[in-house]
Amino acid sequence: MAEPFDALLCPLCGDGLRPRAGALGCARGHAFDIARQGYASLLVGGAATASADTAAMVQARAAFLGAGHYAGLADALARLAAPLCPHGGTVLDAGAGTGYYLSAVLDTAPGAVGLALDTSKHALRRAGRAHPRAGAARWDLRRPLPVRTGSVDVLLNVFAPRNGGEFRRVLRPGGALLVVTPTERHLEELRPSMGLLSVDPAKEARLGRALDGHFRLERTASYDRTVALTAEDAEHAAAMGPSAHHLDGAEVRRRAARLPAPVRVTTSFRLAVYRPCRHG
Repeated sequence: MAEPFDALLCPLCGDGLRPRAGALGCARGHAFDIARQGYASLLVGGAATASADTAAMVQARAAFLGAGHYAGLADALARLAAPLCPHGGTVLDAGAGTGYYLSAVLDTAPGAVGLALDTSKHALRRAGRAHPRAGAARWDLRRPLPVRTGSVDVLLNVFAPRNGGEFRRVLRPGGALLVVTPTERHLEELRPSMGLLSVDPAKEARLGRALDGHFRLERTASYDRTVALTAEDAEHAAAMGPSAHHLDGAEVRRRAARLPAPVRVTTSFRLAVYRPCRHG
């Protein structure tokens, strides 16, 4: 049976990595510690990104997801992924965050193993324990992925950066890429009151450019629901996403406290299934 770290490669030499005494190591002697929370950091030399989720963002996301507001989205994604992943296959979640969506997919994919990649060590502390058949590693998706060519059956990309060429390389020829993006209607009721960033209308065009020549769009699905949020929920919604990099935490709490309780908010997403191009 496959193991979660089987698909990983050493980022220094390209050899395969194997668990050994609390670390991942390659035949050439390079080693990467596995934290007690179950994730391995493959970023060397202190490499990191300023856009990585902070501890406060991850805590807010865990609370919001734990309240079940995106449970339906996770179920919809899992239903799309289940028939695409063979028994014993490998699911890679590129930009996995806390591993919430990867865990939902693995629950519907018997025998499959999952690998979560993210830049945030705070998110990976949760992703490393999100599912018994999942492993997690710290990596920057904008760089070449430390993943074996053709080793992945299903690749998830939920609200995360896209690396079309690398995504295609690591997928098997018959594999599938599942992308989830918010639409322009997402959380629209909270934007003026909470100071949230708007969804860029050009977002879908950018997605197309990132995948063009590497993938063909097979089908899309919409997921739209209205949810009732408490003031605390609204605070978490603002604090867990990209707007959090621009908002003061105390101000977010003050704004949330002034909202009517509960506030009805639109959640709106586009789910897309892509297949690798034969030549690209």
